[in-house]
Amino acid sequence: MTNDTTRTTVEPSTTDAPRRRTPLVALFAAQLFSLSGNAIALIAIPIIALTQTGSPLAAGVAGVFATVPLVIGGALGGVLVDRFGYRTSSIVADVASGVTVLAIPVLAATVGLHFGVLLALVFLGGLLDAPGDTAKTVLMPDLAELARVPLSRAAGAQSTVQRTAMMIGAGVAGALVAIAGPMPALLVDAAGFAVSALLVVCFVPRRAAASVPEGEAPVQGGFVAGIRFIAASPLLRSIVLLVTLTNAIDAAGITVLKPVYATQVLGDPAVLGFMVGCFAAGALTGSALFAAAGHRYSGRVVFALCFVLAGTPPYLAMALGAPVPVLLPILVFSGLAAGALNPMMATAMYGLVPDGVRARVFGAMTAGVAASMPLGAFLGGLSVERFGLAPTLLGCSIIYLVLGSSPLYLRSFTGLSAARTPTGVRGANGSPV
Repeated sequence: MTNDTTRTTVEPSTTDAPRRRTPLVALFAAQLFSLSGNAIALIAIPIIALTQTGSPLAAGVAGVFATVPLVIGGALGGVLVDRFGYRTSSIVADVASGVTVLAIPVLAATVGLHFGVLLALVFLGGLLDAPGDTAKTVLMPDLAELARVPLSRAAGAQSTVQRTAMMIGAGVAGALVAIAGPMPALLVDAAGFAVSALLVVCFVPRRAAASVPEGEAPVQGGFVAGIRFIAASPLLRSIVLLVTLTNAIDAAGITVLKPVYATQVLGDPAVLGFMVGCFAAGALTGSALFAAAGHRYSGRVVFALCFVLAGTPPYLAMALGAPVPVLLPILVFSGLAAGALNPMMATAMYGLVPDGVRARVFGAMTAGVAASMPLGAFLGGLSVERFGLAPTLLGCSIIYLVLGSSPLYLRSFTGLSAARTPTGVRGANGSPV
């Protein structure tokens, strides 16, 4: 790919264009509402599956149907987002996802909800979520430029919003499940998608949301173009491999291990919402600290340390049967470490990936890192039924320790230090610095 198709990030001091912060704030608000709804569904769906069947394996199957669409949606959605534009794709995906989520409680309250129908709706909702999330993610650099906000700070702010959404959604889900059950929680999920779509419609300008800048030819190639770009970058390849493997563990954790732990060990399904919320609260703080100053210390050593602390302690604590007063602070601490991970990766990635192919690359990465999640969810349920909950949790903690420390001895992760630069990671010629 030649440099004449690469769109560089503009320094705040090099443009006389008026600063416009409203579109960026509106984008972050839209992400807050849509992702809060996703967090609610993340809590409600496994509980619905467990309530209907009483089987951890059934919860794992529901997790498979929730995560397989991320692979398909990431693979195909990135191409569609680049083709139809970031703004339009975000709006359409939010509206369609809201309708799909709303169908679950409506059917349950009227004609009844068969488990197979639940799986189909979960699958369809996940299929629509991936392009919408990709569209919002790749919108950010353009709107940050419009607001004249340094890219590293905007990436940290975006991650903070994402973590805030998880914390709010999990907390709301926990409260709603405890008070009214999981079905009413999905009504709030659908409302979040509606608000997100309205915010993008009203406040994100069309011109700032084009996938290809005016006067430039679109990058040729579909999903394969994103794959090729990732394959050509050692850092992107390493990130995809690491996150793919750890996502398998996390998929098992959120769809099977944590719901079963909350339900069978702690004796209260509503605790799952507070478990997820505590982790998200810590991650929110970690993202905010990164946005403020943490980007100065980015690098593979910090990245590896944060990765290990983000994954190993929670699974080890649950393996040892930690009660709620012990488990929740551990989740907050691990979330604090996890909060810096996404901004570090995103800042380096934004600098490596040019506009015009951005959604394709991010969509390909979404598909890649989600590819192992269905298998992880299924194997998590199978392992709990075959070997028990505690041995499965202990195995997850050990694997996370090994994988999380890998950036210490893989030189390809050196590029993460690019997150220290003020605006992104590009030099004047569009090449990484």
